[in-house]
This record gives sequence, C-alpha cells and structure tokens, in this order.
Amino acid sequence: MLFEKFQSNPFEAKCESAQVNKYETSLVPGREIAAAAAVSNVILPGDSCAFGSTKYFLLCGLGGIISCGTTHTMVVPLDLVKCRIQVDPAKYKSVFNGFRVTLAEDGARGLAKGWAPTFFGYSAQGLCKFGLYEVFKVLYSDIIGEENSYLWRTSLYLASSASAEFFADIALSPFEAAKVKIQTMPGFANTLREALPKMLKDEGINAFYKGLVPLWMRQIPYTMMKFSCFERTLELLYLYVVPKPRADCTKGEQLIVTFAAGYIAGVFCAIVSHPADTVVSKLNQAKGASALDVAKKLGWGGMWGGLVPRIVMIGTLTAAQWFIYDGVKVAFSMPRPPPPEMPLSLKKKLGLAE
Repeated sequence: MLFEKFQSNPFEAKCESAQVNKYETSLVPGREIAAAAAVSNVILPGDSCAFGSTKYFLLCGLGGIISCGTTHTMVVPLDLVKCRIQVDPAKYKSVFNGFRVTLAEDGARGLAKGWAPTFFGYSAQGLCKFGLYEVFKVLYSDIIGEENSYLWRTSLYLASSASAEFFADIALSPFEAAKVKIQTMPGFANTLREALPKMLKDEGINAFYKGLVPLWMRQIPYTMMKFSCFERTLELLYLYVVPKPRADCTKGEQLIVTFAAGYIAGVFCAIVSHPADTVVSKLNQAKGASALDVAKKLGWGGMWGGLVPRIVMIGTLTAAQWFIYDGVKVAFSMPRPPPPEMPLSLKKKLGLAE
C-alpha cells in the first residue's frame, strides 16, 4: 500500500511513512538526517537507486572523482603561481608578476606544469572525500540517533567530513608531493613519470608521505569547513533567501543555489587552511626539513603569502565542485534529500506537533 501511494502521491506517502515508522531508520542507517527523502530500501519513482545503498555510495564516489579531478586540473596555472609565491616570494612578488615571470621563463606550456599529479591525485582524493563523507554521515547518524542527528547536525557534518578527509589525504599525498616538486624545483622533473621514480630514489618512500601530517593539517580543517559550511549555508539559503521551497525549484535553480552555497563555503575554506597549505608547499621543496622547521622559518606572517589567489582559486573550486557533484547526482537520477527537517518525535517533545 505504501509503495502504491508513492506512485500516486510521493509527498503524502513520505509523511505517512515518517509518522508510522520514523523513516524506517532500522533498515537504512542515518536516513533521518536526509529528512525522509525516501522510504528505506525503496527506490522512488525517478531515482536510479535507494538512498544509502552500495550503488548510491559508489555513484557519490564517482561524483567526487569528476568534481575534484577536473576542477583542480583546470586551475593548475593559478595553483602553480600560488605555490611559487609561497616558496620564493622574492622572485614571484604577486599573482600578475608570477604569471609574467613564468611565461617569460617557461612559455605558455610552463603554466601547465604539474597537471598530471594534480588530476590523478585530486581524483583519488575526491573519490574518498565525497564517497566516504556520505558513508560516514549515514554511519554516525545511525549511531547517535534520529533526534540527535538533527540537533547536532553541524557536528555530524564536521565528524563525517574529517573522517573522510583522513583517508582522502593518504591517497593524495604522493601526488601532491610530486606536484610541488615539479612546479617549484626547476630542473627536477617535467612530468609525473619522471618525478615519481626520482623521488623514490632520492628519499625513499618517505618522499611521498613526509608531507602527510601537514597535509592533514591543511585538508582536514578545510574539508570540515567545506562540508559543514556548505550544508548549513544551503539550509539557510532555502530558509531565508530562496523565495520558494526547494521542492518547488527546478533542478537548474537548485544547482544555482548549490553553486552559491559552495562559493561562500570556499572563501572560509581558503582562509582556514592557508597557513598549512604554505607549509606543505615549502616542505616539499625543502629536503630533509620537518613541518615545524618550515613553520618556524616562515613565521606567522610568512605563512599567509599567496592568500588572495588562493581565496579566488578555492572559492571558485569549491563552488564548481559542489555544482558538478550535485550535477552528477541529477545526471544519474540519484536521491537528493532536501535540507534537514526536525523529526516528528522531537516536534512532539517540544510541543510543536500533536
């Protein structure tokens, strides 16, 4: 009966399902944070998979690969100049000066240095970042329960994104180390195929992971801000800015709101993670140095070099990533839950419902 009602009136069926079985969270962990977008283990009309299914998580990972791999590769020229400003501010005095010097010395092709480790590294990172974020969000939501998932949803986003990024950085670290060496050490290597064996020969396996801890220091706060700020900004935009409920918006309008929330989140991400980003860039250039050594040498002021281009880069990147990620969900007809809604049981406790 309930499935038949979904076919005739999905919204009414969702409400009925919520009242009868609290979204059937015993079958699909963490469903409550998704605001009952679907009955558990039921593929709604128009969806290609059920929320929380293996297929759903795999498609989320694919969305992460596409969104992160492509966007980071697109901004390689700006990233290259940013890294060079961080490691050699005397030579590369500003963004425009950095582009001018790079073009004069290496030509237009020089601006593409490091594209291969960027593409492969951030594709691997995107797979883990977005795919595991969805997994951990469902897992942790099931652990703390329906009501706490709503009341502590910001903490849920923070914990889920931090857990996902821990593993994502392990996948990214070797490629990030190669990228920085290619971009900031003239004559070291011009391609990823040249850089990897040379790094292994010179420093051993440590060459690929000596920057992992500062990478965690940079990426985990960045990702926590990226996901929690995006989720809450999206919620606030639909609540106070968008003149109609999300359900009444077209898919195109929803993607525009996604882009706006992503850009706002990206600005905060860039600021929070910039000092650690500078340390990573300098560390992979300084052979034998530790992250603490680099931080002491740079000083507090030195760790903020290249902030403006990074805000532009990360703001655009983050907005584009969320836009592409949500676009992949639309393209593959995946469940796209609305913003979180207070559970009926909590409304009754607070006297907001009969």
